[in-house]
Amino acid sequence: MTEQPRFMRTGRAMVMATLVSRVTGFGRVLVLVAALGLGTRLMDAYTVANVTPNSIYELVMGGALASVIVPLLVRTAASGNTDGEMFAQRLLSLIVYALAAVVMVTIIAAPFLVDLYASGFGPEQRHTAVVFLRFFLPQVLFYGVSATLAAVLNARDRFVSPMWAPVANNLVVIAVALVFLVIGGTGRLESLTQAQMLLLSIGTSAGVAAQTLILILAGRRAGFRVRLRADPRGIGIRRIGVMAGWTVLSVIAAQAVFVVITDLASQAGPGVVSVYSNAYTLFQLPYAVIAVTIITGVLPMMSRSVANHDLPQVTADLSRSLRLSSVILLPVAAGLVVLGPQLATVLFAHGNASPAAAHLTGSVLAAYGLALVPFAGYQIMLRVFYALGDTRTPALISAGVSAVTILTCLTAARLTPGPDLVIAIAVCTAIAYATGLVVTAAVLRRRIGLLDGHRLLDAHTRMLVAAAVAGLAAVTTVRALQPAVGTAWTGSVVTIILAATAGAGFYALGARGLRIAEFGELTAVMRARGA
Repeated sequence: MTEQPRFMRTGRAMVMATLVSRVTGFGRVLVLVAALGLGTRLMDAYTVANVTPNSIYELVMGGALASVIVPLLVRTAASGNTDGEMFAQRLLSLIVYALAAVVMVTIIAAPFLVDLYASGFGPEQRHTAVVFLRFFLPQVLFYGVSATLAAVLNARDRFVSPMWAPVANNLVVIAVALVFLVIGGTGRLESLTQAQMLLLSIGTSAGVAAQTLILILAGRRAGFRVRLRADPRGIGIRRIGVMAGWTVLSVIAAQAVFVVITDLASQAGPGVVSVYSNAYTLFQLPYAVIAVTIITGVLPMMSRSVANHDLPQVTADLSRSLRLSSVILLPVAAGLVVLGPQLATVLFAHGNASPAAAHLTGSVLAAYGLALVPFAGYQIMLRVFYALGDTRTPALISAGVSAVTILTCLTAARLTPGPDLVIAIAVCTAIAYATGLVVTAAVLRRRIGLLDGHRLLDAHTRMLVAAAVAGLAAVTTVRALQPAVGTAWTGSVVTIILAATAGAGFYALGARGLRIAEFGELTAVMRARGA
């Protein structure tokens, strides 16, 4: 018997938790935009400082390492090891000690890090970013503890709690931004007071600490006691190091992309960094709600199938994950391409935000729509290698994809000067992810055999036709409405509602007419009840 029924039963709770997490996360972005502005020097300084701790964590241990930890914990449990809790405690201890050292070193190196990510900042903006960053860097430790506890919970089939934890982070930061507005904060860098800077600095890091606390409590409910051990040896540190060594290559490549893109954006004009960051955040929302939910549930399942030497089940899990992901992400991608400018106008054209910055954000978002499905498919396929205990192959593939991204972005920078460069960067990213998807599929086929290719091709062809019809319906609606309602905030709201309704309706009709089985299966997942 497979574990699909269990995943089906928890699917609804996972999607709901992820949806609330991402919606509150985007609400956090909106409130910060209202408080700090969009297209302002203050927002760019805050953005660079706030994303740097996450980048450092990814570089040192990272999301890729989580793909090592989960299979390792699952295999430890599958082997009948009765010291599973001690193993996890020692692993957590190792991560805490390592990241604490990283935090101390990076606090000293904060000015260098700001220069690395944003060489286009002036002296005052650079100083502000450095101060923010020194308060934000302890987040690296919180991220490491959170990721390890989430891995422990996932290995115990507790998928929902880790998805709820970021909500606490988002709510704390939303409260901080609202207080900033109440005490008279503006988006002008020169008017930022010391008290306002402390509020933003301490409050933002407090949000990540709250997220970690939620996971500590969830671990205790699951029977895992958080206990730091003085000697973390006995967990196979050398083996973890070998496996993680390749993930470090993967993460270094990804961070090289981030450094290049952020630095190019900082040189493209004032406020362009935050424009890019907000467009990317919105692009990640549908991926996180759908694909990340699937990835989180399917990785432990595939790891168990590998432990049981059941490669056909691994192939079945992969095929189903790809089809369930695409059946919803394809129409969403079409919606982003068609309605990107309207979405950005509704979400960002208010408070201290610049209308021009909101329009540019929408154009970047529309370009990112092209990357959504290739990105999701690429990420899902990489998880098969992690389930197999192979971190070398995905690291090499990721490095290649990063190289394509960097080369195309640098070329675009020569051909597209000014703020419009970030639109070209989004297109370059889509090209790189599509390349990664094709290469990963080819390598994976050689590794585990047939990938259910005929079924995947047939299903995706049907989905693509239905999504194209939906996109055409949405475009027709937008063009018909534009002369009457215009492109301002109210007109954009009307356009989104009517065009999205038309597109969704035509997609549903197309899915039924083309007999897309995954459309009904997705509905079953959404309706599944916890048992």
